[in-house]
Amino acid sequence: MIHHYQCNCKYSFNFLVDIFIRTVYTMVIHLAHVCNRVHSMPTTIKDIAKQAGVAHTTVSRALRGSPLISAETTERIQQIAADLGYHPSAAARSLKTNRSQALGVIVSHIADPFFSEILQGIDDIAQQNGYSLFIAAAQHDPEREKAIVRTMREHRVDGVILCSTPFSAEQSQQLLTYDIPLVVINNQAAEDYRFSIYHDDTDGSRQVTRHLIDLGHHRIAYLGNALSGRTTLDRQTGFLQEMLAAGLAVPTEYLHQVQGGGAEDGLHGTEYFLSLHHLPTALVCYNDLLAVGVLRGLQQAGLRVPDQFSVAGFDNIVYSAFTTPPLTTFDQPKRFIGAEAARLVLELLNSSDDGLPSKQANIRRLKGRLLVRKSTAPLKN
Repeated sequence: MIHHYQCNCKYSFNFLVDIFIRTVYTMVIHLAHVCNRVHSMPTTIKDIAKQAGVAHTTVSRALRGSPLISAETTERIQQIAADLGYHPSAAARSLKTNRSQALGVIVSHIADPFFSEILQGIDDIAQQNGYSLFIAAAQHDPEREKAIVRTMREHRVDGVILCSTPFSAEQSQQLLTYDIPLVVINNQAAEDYRFSIYHDDTDGSRQVTRHLIDLGHHRIAYLGNALSGRTTLDRQTGFLQEMLAAGLAVPTEYLHQVQGGGAEDGLHGTEYFLSLHHLPTALVCYNDLLAVGVLRGLQQAGLRVPDQFSVAGFDNIVYSAFTTPPLTTFDQPKRFIGAEAARLVLELLNSSDDGLPSKQANIRRLKGRLLVRKSTAPLKN
């Protein structure tokens, strides 16, 4: 019995020692983590002030480059801030300036290469002025539009650039109700907004149509995107104006709208025109993606482009130069349009009335240029 009791005591003592060691080890590790977190906490203005031996208000002014602080003191404080790895808090700055330094951008579809180039232009100017972008895609969905407007408000964006066609007037008005400066790009009702960047689509379509007429085509058709609202109507109007100016008739069946602006929609449009009793010899497409689908559809039908059928697009997206054959198109200055929209919204934010839209409207209409490639040519028998 004594032997058994001694074994239990020995075992219990070792067990307790092991628990004690593990507890101490855990406490040391925890303390190390706490110390590391304390050490890794971001440097504050008070930290800089303590090391510099000045008031924190002096530090704030020096970091802003205020003329109230001597050049020597400013340089010394800024050097201390750099040595300590100080980074100003965006949240704190937002509270002081009532600015989030973020711009909201609403597009129809993020995957559309047309919008990607617009976004590049917006981002160029935003980055130069210390702004970031909050991007959302409406996708022609009213419920998404409502959610986007609500989210833009919740994230306190300083301004919004709307390049979604169409976008409901109700939701656009909601943004203005929130006193958020709004600039629109190629919207279906650009003239209804005080601040817009608008490409002259009517003139561009006339130039494309004139090019086909000059090649000797008389039976020319237009393929539009029914979901694009004002934009497709402007391009169709330009097409009809140029055909009328040349004295060429346009049968009703030569004006066709598909339910979208993608390559697949272009295939559907091709099927429609191939079903007509009198096939057109040339086609003006609403955009390049439709034209890409048309090229594919014509080739599948055994028609040679441009020997038997000419195709022209619009927008000059990056893919248009790499189709077979390369696509004749109209080049919108997409990146420049985006940059102009960003400049305009920043002008509104920096205006004398504290960033609220002024009473003076600012509508900028831009023009592009025709790019002739290998998808258009005189007919060959």
